Amino acid sequence: MAKSETESAKVTDVDSLTVSAAVLGNIFGVTDRRIRQMAEEGIISRAAKGRYNLVESLKNYILSLKLAVDSNNEENPDGELDIDEEKALHERVKRHISELKLQTMKGELHKAQDVEAVMSDMLSAFKTRMMNIPSKVAPVLEDRDAGYIKDKLTEEVNDALNELKDYDPKAFYSDEYVEGEDDGY
Repeated sequence: MAKSETESAKVTDVDSLTVSAAVLGNIFGVTDRRIRQMAEEGIISRAAKGRYNLVESLKNYILSLKLAVDSNNEENPDGELDIDEEKALHERVKRHISELKLQTMKGELHKAQDVEAVMSDMLSAFKTRMMNIPSKVAPVLEDRDAGYIKDKLTEEVNDALNELKDYDPKAFYSDEYVEGEDDGY
């Protein structure tokens, strides 16, 4: 029984060999999604959409594993947890959280969702005010000279802009924040 031409052909140049995420994931023992993540991280070499350079990806993956092992060995050469160091790290995190809570209570720090809500309200009101200027001042400007029109429009625009300058830190507090609340940290 004769072998077909594709079965007997030998691969002589593996450097240009590309494989799918499924094949590479099977070799590494990870999911297709993890392969795509590693490609985004620059560990895996993407040759084309859905295709990965096998040799370069293998080299990079092995190198990343070595670096991970080396960094773990440098941090903790005997492989054991240092309870005191872990407690110190935990306390440092707790202190940092407490400092952030204090800054929030003082109005020096605001939650992103609170800033987003307040700014959305402010900018929405500003947009409405700006959009109303033409209908508000058009009747007043009828049959007026250019100097009066310019002054009146400038006055209206300045009034609208003045609304934006009024900063009130209390506006950034969310209703959910209660002083003394314990988040479990």
